[in-house]
Amino acid sequence: MASTKVNTDLQNERDKCTFNVEELTNFLDEGSHNTKSRRELEKKVLSVKGIRDEIPEDYLSHKEKYENAVRKSVLLYKALKDYNRNDISLEEKIRGNLRNVIASAILKDNSPFMLHGAMFMIAITGQATDEQKKYWLKRAENMEIMGTYAQTELGHGTFLRGLETQATYDANTEEFILHSPTLSSYKWWPGGLAHTANYCVVMAQLYIKDKNYGIQPFIVQIRDEETHMPLPGIHVGEIGPKLGFNTVNNGFLGFNHVRIPRDSMLMKNAQVLKDGTFKASTTNSKLVYGTMVYVRVTIVNSASTYLARAVTIAIRYAAIRRQSQLKNGEPEPQILDYVTQQHKLIIAIATTHAYHFTVRWLWDLYVKVNKELGRGQLDNLPELHSLACALKVVSSTDCTALIEKCRLACGGHGYMLSSCLPSLYGVSTATCTYEGENTVLLLQVARSLVKAWGQALKGQPLSPSMAYLADKSPSTTWDGTLDGIIKSFQKVGKGKLSASVSSLEQYRASGLSPEDAWNKASIQLTAAAEAHARVIVLTVYKTEVERKTAALSPPLRAVLHQLLELYFVFWTLEKMGDLLLYTNLSEKDIRVLQKRYEDLLEKIRPNAVGLVDGFDFRDEVLNSTLGAYDGRAYERLMEEALKSPLNAEPVNQSFDKYLKPFLRGKL
Repeated sequence: MASTKVNTDLQNERDKCTFNVEELTNFLDEGSHNTKSRRELEKKVLSVKGIRDEIPEDYLSHKEKYENAVRKSVLLYKALKDYNRNDISLEEKIRGNLRNVIASAILKDNSPFMLHGAMFMIAITGQATDEQKKYWLKRAENMEIMGTYAQTELGHGTFLRGLETQATYDANTEEFILHSPTLSSYKWWPGGLAHTANYCVVMAQLYIKDKNYGIQPFIVQIRDEETHMPLPGIHVGEIGPKLGFNTVNNGFLGFNHVRIPRDSMLMKNAQVLKDGTFKASTTNSKLVYGTMVYVRVTIVNSASTYLARAVTIAIRYAAIRRQSQLKNGEPEPQILDYVTQQHKLIIAIATTHAYHFTVRWLWDLYVKVNKELGRGQLDNLPELHSLACALKVVSSTDCTALIEKCRLACGGHGYMLSSCLPSLYGVSTATCTYEGENTVLLLQVARSLVKAWGQALKGQPLSPSMAYLADKSPSTTWDGTLDGIIKSFQKVGKGKLSASVSSLEQYRASGLSPEDAWNKASIQLTAAAEAHARVIVLTVYKTEVERKTAALSPPLRAVLHQLLELYFVFWTLEKMGDLLLYTNLSEKDIRVLQKRYEDLLEKIRPNAVGLVDGFDFRDEVLNSTLGAYDGRAYERLMEEALKSPLNAEPVNQSFDKYLKPFLRGKL
């Protein structure tokens, strides 16, 4: 990976690293064999002729960016096709791909094919009958068709019951009639929908003889397979430029009484018979959550990976950037030597690790519960749903905020698109909204917590992640160990939930309806849900680090435990107000914690560059003038600036057309 000439400051940082960076990379990849295969794949993909842009895509028009993204997506798919093994399960493939980020080297703003695999095929897998799967998955896997998943509408997103798209069954012709009765019922947002996909899974309200049977999935052809023209009754197009995801080809879709065959309904969990009889699985309403839970799990991974790339860029830049003077007469120090800079950035490394471990734990739980569902066991589904909601919220919130902090830590150069930090923020902040807007998801978690609170009061058993709510032990003196900090965060979570429930009861007692009481207490309820999510992340991060690092070398194990402790102390100081309210934390304890935090920054500082090197991102994946492995940030900034089309000629035509007459008073 290294260039022939590396910036001296960056090389000095690597020379003083106390652990073996390759060992860390192997650990994050869950085995040296995985590191080897990942690197081989990266090398293979990047060797494909034409797959990398000669002209930075920032200089292309919106239309050109899309067309170029389709071209590169085809090349990428072909390069990945041989790599995809058929001898392992889909679950194993997905878990193995959690560290596969090579697509980011090819498509900085993501692919128009993104939802084909991420949601279209997942929806078919989870909601189609065996016969339907056999037909549709074969066509999708062979890329005979291109699909997407159309759920969100112009007028409704997270509130599924509010969706307006209609699918009315006509028993005479054995067809469903899809219709968008209002402008707000148009599907809005699906990736690839605008001009890429020719099929999509559409979520619509099922009507049979004027009776509504709720939201059901339908597989719908929207474009001709030969000409790609929209089919009759289909109004489809692109929604326009966005903060990020501008090559994903997000689209809108409206139906004007479009007829589709009866077997176009995905009928694993509910069926419509020829005569219009509706048959639903008793578990149907719960099983439809499957696709959303899956995507929320992957969002935790995406958020963590975006942050890992951002902090790699920012740490390397902080190592080569020299600014101001700490002491008169001495050289300008590396900005990484400023403790304020360490405070901004090292917590980002720790946060990436926290969610790295958490998402793998969550994925294993998802696979376990999915297998249980296959056997008709639903006991653990509510907990999985609540955990996926909670962890999606805190991972997207934390990682997006820290990416922005990384950008700010790079000063003005972080504002350059060539730093890649603005685009990382653009794709990361989207995770706060899609697949469940974060406030809405926190309120869903809160409903689970309020239910669990009632069960705890009755002495009924609770799910493992909420078992602490039944703890009746009194508060003791402050315990600053990691276990003690978890206990304290549990006290906060329990205290906030108790206060929320008390407010709910008071509002109901005052005469408010249950719905109005819930709305009135919703600020407290979301705070309780967020506190619960913090308990989960702290608990899982600690458990997984202790479980997985035992076989590592002492130097690497030591620095991973330092990151773990830093994360705990950071959040203790961040949530100081809550802890003062619900635990016996004192002012003296806070002073001790602050000193402990500063000491941990000092200990981790010599390993900062080694830690981000351990993520093992190729320069092509980082795609950053500031964060390349060789540290040639200033040279790369100038090289990138010279690629601007405006620099292709010494005088732009606007001078003679507009500026010269204006300066001579002729306008």
